[in-house]
Amino acid sequence: MFKIGNVEIPNRVVLAPMAGISNVAFRKTVKEFGAGMVCAEMISDKALLLNSKRTLKMLEVDEAEHPISLQIFGGEKETLVEAAKYVDQHTNADIIDINMGCPVNKVIRCEAGARWLLDPNKIYEMVSAVVEAVEKPVTCKMRIGWDEDHIYAVENAKAAERAGASAIAMHGRTRVQMYEGKANWKVIKEVKEAVSIPVIGNGDVTSPELAKKMLDETGVDAVMIGRAAQGNPWMIYRTVHYLKTGELLDEPDLKEKIDVLTLHMDRLIDLKGEKTALMEMRKHASWYLRNVRGGGKIRQSLKEVSTREELVNMLQEFLKETSTREHKLNKEILV
Repeated sequence: MFKIGNVEIPNRVVLAPMAGISNVAFRKTVKEFGAGMVCAEMISDKALLLNSKRTLKMLEVDEAEHPISLQIFGGEKETLVEAAKYVDQHTNADIIDINMGCPVNKVIRCEAGARWLLDPNKIYEMVSAVVEAVEKPVTCKMRIGWDEDHIYAVENAKAAERAGASAIAMHGRTRVQMYEGKANWKVIKEVKEAVSIPVIGNGDVTSPELAKKMLDETGVDAVMIGRAAQGNPWMIYRTVHYLKTGELLDEPDLKEKIDVLTLHMDRLIDLKGEKTALMEMRKHASWYLRNVRGGGKIRQSLKEVSTREELVNMLQEFLKETSTREHKLNKEILV
């Protein structure tokens, strides 16, 4: 357990904020697998202040999700502060997170996200303004730098701490790397050693063993898991269990994967309606069935699915075929 401001985080495994992924349906499902904290997908400060219906919907938090962090981004101090005040006063989030790591061009062009990584003074100015305006703890999610020649991770983390941030999540890649290449855990370690507030390490934590390795090598207070949890909430549960006991639990079987996939789908339908949810579930279903024997064919067929009934029937038929094939194979082995 560790604390972010006055918020207790019950274990050292945190779900990352992922744009287009970390909505309440996904977060609640992952939370039930034991995440110490879940983080919502980033929200534009300007869209929030314009009362965008879609954006306001993204602020909804289920009581089962606590502790939860809501993430905002923006390039101008006035609008960022106003958005933070809205989250502080009108949501039941526990923590407000400021995004300064998003590498995509449309965010960079707004002088937001990873653009801040080039200017520790701006980080101090923006974070201190937000901290002064709100009651909830404020955290920052950042990358180690813009590119290999501009890695200001320690300076940026110190600026955030000096400004009053309660914790930092550090992704071990630069903006130029996007999501490619290897995460630099050495720099994450340098950041942890340079500040006294909690540091959450992010990048290349793709197994329970690697989660422990990051904790041991960098000294961070927690690990943040992102893409490795897509279609695989068991990654969270298995990691929490491994860190606590040293026991590595088995991967789930196909039936369990399909059961949780269906639960996730139903929650997404409740959130967004069947048509939109089924469009989004195509990618989620593909992730759930990743590395499943014979899953390649069904993952191709997902492109044609447009209703809940179609997807459920397809999954049940696949489960039946797989069970029959395995039963036949086992009989042949016994003979």
